[in-house]
Amino acid sequence: FTGVDAPYEAPLHAELTLKNSELPVEQCVDQLVMALTAAGALSGHAMPDGLTPPDGGVHINRITTAPEALLARRKEAETLPKVPLTDIDVNWLQVVGEGWAAPLRGFMREGTLVQTLHFNSVLHDPNNVTGDYNSATTDWMQSSFPRERVSSPVPIVLPVTDFTRRQIAGAGAVALTNAAGVALAILRSPEVYELRVRELIHRTFGMTDDEHPYVKELLKPGKDYAVGGEVELLGKITYNDGLDAYRLTAEELRAAFKAKGADVVYAFQTRNPTHAGHAFLMKDSRQKLMARGYKKPVLWLSPLGGWTKASDVPLDVRVKQHQEVMAAGELHPDWTVMAIWPSPMIYAGPTEVQFHAKSRRAGGASYFTVGRDPAGMPYSSDGPGHEEGDDIYHPDHGRYALMSSPGVGGMQFLGFSKVYYDKKDHTMRGKDESRPDDFISISGSKMRKLAALAAKPCPPTIPSDLIASKCIPPGFMVQKGWEIVSDYYIRQKTGDWVPYSKQLGGLPLAPNMRSSAEQPFGKVAFTAHFVGADGAQISPWHNLALYPTASEPSFVNFVCEIPRGATAKLEVQKEKPFNPIMQDTKKGALRYYTYGASFFNYGMLPQTWEDPAKKGFNGTVGDNDPLDVMDLSSRTCKVGEMRKVKILGDLELIDQGELDHKIIVVDAEDPLAASAASA
Repeated sequence: FTGVDAPYEAPLHAELTLKNSELPVEQCVDQLVMALTAAGALSGHAMPDGLTPPDGGVHINRITTAPEALLARRKEAETLPKVPLTDIDVNWLQVVGEGWAAPLRGFMREGTLVQTLHFNSVLHDPNNVTGDYNSATTDWMQSSFPRERVSSPVPIVLPVTDFTRRQIAGAGAVALTNAAGVALAILRSPEVYELRVRELIHRTFGMTDDEHPYVKELLKPGKDYAVGGEVELLGKITYNDGLDAYRLTAEELRAAFKAKGADVVYAFQTRNPTHAGHAFLMKDSRQKLMARGYKKPVLWLSPLGGWTKASDVPLDVRVKQHQEVMAAGELHPDWTVMAIWPSPMIYAGPTEVQFHAKSRRAGGASYFTVGRDPAGMPYSSDGPGHEEGDDIYHPDHGRYALMSSPGVGGMQFLGFSKVYYDKKDHTMRGKDESRPDDFISISGSKMRKLAALAAKPCPPTIPSDLIASKCIPPGFMVQKGWEIVSDYYIRQKTGDWVPYSKQLGGLPLAPNMRSSAEQPFGKVAFTAHFVGADGAQISPWHNLALYPTASEPSFVNFVCEIPRGATAKLEVQKEKPFNPIMQDTKKGALRYYTYGASFFNYGMLPQTWEDPAKKGFNGTVGDNDPLDVMDLSSRTCKVGEMRKVKILGDLELIDQGELDHKIIVVDAEDPLAASAASA
């Protein structure tokens, strides 16, 4: 070679000259890569940090962090029409805002949704040669399209009601708000379209089961439309549930991998506690990667953090159990990063697992470990050709579909079949058919039953019927991890758990209100007490005055229960001492208004009562509550705040034979008060 074993001979007509005596190595490499790319010799996307790039080659981060910009956008959000979000919507907002669905930059517009449903992929224009195709309103007559296509397996949509559709009509931007009415993001150039829910269900899930947990969420009445558009997060989304330290953005996660010296990252998703079978898959994957020549494979242990069905193990239980598995060295902290992945679970089997892998590429994973029946579940009801409890998807199809799917880029997969407990050496592994009696299948349902029984370690001779023996074989799970799981199943109905990533706190309370930090807004036990000047508890119903002054009968005191824009159904509790404000529940679940963001503050008048013994219009009776109030002021009140208001009128509603008065008022200091005629 010239310059190596022979004198250097400069080329006569060099295509590229690298002045390595003047430039650092990194710049020389960049120039070489650019030249090879221009010549068509390289394909794919750049990997500046040495890790796999996200789909589309562009890192998406829609979080506003600069203090001045953040302040300006929050002020802007106060002036915009509101689109209220459910818990699931907040999870999806975090997914798109932090870049986990790259190159998506917001909720899907209709054209993007159609491509996703029919192709499991979307067209992408990284160089914007088609006029901002990726954020343009859907044009059904468009004839020129970009040619690059990237994976997009699952629909990420923002369902809204007709009420919300009419509220935001013509707006150039809208504010996305949580249950407390706090703006989490701004969505630009909203595209509102009819949400064809049945088509979405059939194309995504490929089955009919209206009791399927995520399908049931999609079929909730009233959400007949969807809003698409690009989002700007108003700061990083947090949940205040004690787990935010494990919620790393894609950029933070990639930095964590590099800090451990990773030369390759492999991901394993779990929505269950980690037992020895899972650990076997993760440790064996690491050995396979080292056999391929990698020096420092780093595992991303990524518990799914978003919404899950009620029967799944809560997020906080899983995270604590994973911590014990790592502390015991089963998955060593030197080569493991545990970070919550923010997506909801939709239980769509082979379709969904493609999204699980795609999203891990955004975090830098080059390999994805996949086992049996990923993202699958049984039918939740009987139907044509199936019975409740039958597997919706074949256990082998998800793994096969993922490993053979288009649009995976350079990602590779480490597939495994079912593993069993080996009674001889107390490990989990594939079954040795030459000695089948030595292997026990420990399913998820069997593990749950054993945990609920507080199963203790088995004797040296391990019985075949673990349930009858109420024992757990040695090595199945690290002991402290097993204690955490068992404690959950024993106290499942009485404990205070974090089921999934659900925002807690953030509800604006008036200075005269007191609540417990241990039971913040968002939990069933949240309670806001009224206190007097001396700090003692008082009743807003019995102790506060109805009239500010006796000389102004057109003005009364209004106590705010629900601030304008909030969707949590908060109200004074008649049956509890001192009548605190709590959120209503139904069958143990918190209740929310679902029609849209309210345009008024809602509350009650102290010292009033709708008497059920008195008959009113058409024989109706009072509803046994204080008089309800709708405050039309431009000012948003705080929970428990008392304001002097002017009475404008009375709206009477009939609900199941009861007459419910809604007193219409406006704040005495609002500009409208001077011009509005009193009732």
